[in-house]
Amino acid sequence: MKKEENGELDPDFISRLASFLGFEEERVQHLFEKKYLAWNWGKHEHMLRFDKEISHIEHGTVLYEKGGSFEIIMGFPKIRRAMVLDPTLKKHFNGLSKLAVEEKMNGYNVRVAQVDGEILAITRSGYICPYTTERANVKLNLEFFEAFPELVLYGEMVGPDNPYVPKAIYDIESVEFYIFDIREKNTGKPLPTAKRRELMEKYGFFQVRSFGEIPLETAPEKIANIIRELGKTEHEGVVVKDPEMVLPSLKYTSSQSNCSDLRHAFKFYNEAGRDYMLSRIVREGFQTVEWGEDETEFKKRCIQLGESILAPLRESIRSVKDGERLHEDVRIRVRDPKTATEFENYLKRLGVDAIFEAPQPVGNEYLVNIKKVNKSTNDKTQAIWEGEVW
Repeated sequence: MKKEENGELDPDFISRLASFLGFEEERVQHLFEKKYLAWNWGKHEHMLRFDKEISHIEHGTVLYEKGGSFEIIMGFPKIRRAMVLDPTLKKHFNGLSKLAVEEKMNGYNVRVAQVDGEILAITRSGYICPYTTERANVKLNLEFFEAFPELVLYGEMVGPDNPYVPKAIYDIESVEFYIFDIREKNTGKPLPTAKRRELMEKYGFFQVRSFGEIPLETAPEKIANIIRELGKTEHEGVVVKDPEMVLPSLKYTSSQSNCSDLRHAFKFYNEAGRDYMLSRIVREGFQTVEWGEDETEFKKRCIQLGESILAPLRESIRSVKDGERLHEDVRIRVRDPKTATEFENYLKRLGVDAIFEAPQPVGNEYLVNIKKVNKSTNDKTQAIWEGEVW
């Protein structure tokens, strides 16, 4: 039992949890009071999630009672960004002979694990998404979790039926899971890249594309060429890894991906954070200098960057001026219509204003179109047109 009748946390529970985490009891109590450590909802309310990074525990980490103790599923490790490839790669991976280079896909991060006999999909923030959970149970080979209940899949949910980051650039009909990491419960220890790829092939999982292991000395030049090719199809970029997964990974993205992010951010400019926008513009500056672009290439980059900022802004402002409400069209595909209802309630709990249309049969599943209303940008733009100052 997590609480006593008076609503206070059970002291024995606090004591056991503190011992498991290696924290003082007072600190655990404080985490609950600040809601940095919070309960999930509904049928998963027995699962705790970390709403903030605490010491060595990543944001989005979840834990739950098991066998008189606890089991923990660590959050996504923070992956730093290389703003320039050379000398960053040589400095960060000093001592390694080769680097594993894999595609960074543009989708929605999710962890899939077995918890109390159920296969659950856990978001980056530590919530249990009903839609992603249903898709995981439909799409993935569940025999893996029977054989390896102690392992957690870390992957990207990709495709047009993705209500978070819908992308049609990967030639996927609906949605698929692409695995990029496998980690142990409790320790968070990752499998080496070769071992992970071997295991995923055995169970028939999709994986992020591998560009192989590249010698450290030639990695900056070769990765730059990979990025140029990925950019031609608006693919996002790469993650550069220590093949043994001992040293932290680094990520590097294409100019086209940066501009795609900016187009979305400036369409809903009052929802997107300023740091989010600024960082992508700064990346463009470093990339053009490192790649030694001439004036023709530089002007092409300037036009692409400028249009990714001003074009969606103009479109949004015109829409509101003409009396329209800004929204994002997304869709989901479900096996059971009840999942759509659960997902609608889930979004409401998250504070997302979304309008769900009636499910439409598609084969043995149902397609549900959703309008996600971006209230903040709507209200801000309308207020400016009515005379409000910035």
